[in-house]
Amino acid sequence: MHILVVADGRSPITHNWIKMASGPGWRVSLVSTFPCEAVNGAELAGILPVGFSALGGGQVSIAGGKGGWRRWLINHFRPLALTLRAFMAPLFLGRFQKRFTEILNDLKPDAVHALRIPFEGMLAERTPANIPLIISIWGNDLTFHARTSPLMAAHTRRVLQRANGLLADAERDLGLAREWGFRSGLPAQVLPGNGGLDLELLKRVLEEKELPFLLPEGNPIFVNPRGFRPGSVHQDVFFKSLPLVLKKIPGAFFVCTAMQGQAQAERWVEELKLGDHVLLLPYLPQEQLWRLYSRAQVYVSLSSHDGTPNTFLEALACGCFPVAGDIASFREWLDNGVNGLLVDPHDPQQAAEAMIRAVVDEGLRFGALKKNYEMIRSRAEVEGVRKKFRLFMEQIVMN
Repeated sequence: MHILVVADGRSPITHNWIKMASGPGWRVSLVSTFPCEAVNGAELAGILPVGFSALGGGQVSIAGGKGGWRRWLINHFRPLALTLRAFMAPLFLGRFQKRFTEILNDLKPDAVHALRIPFEGMLAERTPANIPLIISIWGNDLTFHARTSPLMAAHTRRVLQRANGLLADAERDLGLAREWGFRSGLPAQVLPGNGGLDLELLKRVLEEKELPFLLPEGNPIFVNPRGFRPGSVHQDVFFKSLPLVLKKIPGAFFVCTAMQGQAQAERWVEELKLGDHVLLLPYLPQEQLWRLYSRAQVYVSLSSHDGTPNTFLEALACGCFPVAGDIASFREWLDNGVNGLLVDPHDPQQAAEAMIRAVVDEGLRFGALKKNYEMIRSRAEVEGVRKKFRLFMEQIVMN
């Protein structure tokens, strides 16, 4: 089987899905929507910077300290840039779709798999009817991005009406997709957005405790790995909650990844006088992030538009207790007050109280450890996910 993947070729998530589709009898080609190097397991068929991605960067590069003037623009004008992109990027889809069609005609794949709707699915929407198109939904594709402009809404509907199969990381999104035009009766399945977790690899990684930065010994450590996602993850609420936590837990220490060099995060730290309690880090390689989770007590994600974040699954597998926004996708994994705490993601007081409880109530925290690990093993372990994915693809292509 030959699958053409349309995705951000720099992303570890893309690399995981390519691994899932690689192996005897399977061939993978990649059209990347961001400039990237060759990816193991896939033939790089083209780079199509749809959605102005050539000017962007994203967390992988920008938060890591690269990007020069692009990084400065993104840090200072992020909300405006996202608004302009929502109105302008759909207008330029046609030129990229023409090139994409040429690549399809050359490769003649058995199926196309786009790893999110904006703008990979929108690019792949022109896939000819004789080639099945599978769409993976990310957590805010339908609850946020589809609503940012009339053109984004129209193209989202066209993508879902064209799709032959749908993958999502939350049951909620399957229902939403049908409201947006995905046809009833077509194959649809819930699978982890990162393609599953290799728990044996994770175990080996955690045997090595060393990190390239210092953490205070004996202090409660909170990890916020969500970076900046305007309109989806409420980092302003997170930072406002920290002084409230420190009143009850003076030694609390907060590690925020993908925020180093972000002007807004630096202002919050300065204005709230958090310099001795907050560490802003760049985007971390996955193995370093896993080790950080294993050293921390609490994972925090105050999101109002989300699927099932990969950072969330990884944190649970590493024994980190979750405090998360009280939204449908998190409720599919967490029983509030049993294996996690759910809060109003717009309320700093509620967030602070949950973070305090997560540290003070050791019985709650330790009671969640085994339950969460077993849940990850049964629902998100990579080999099980790989089998389900391959059966799903075979079902669509054979029909």
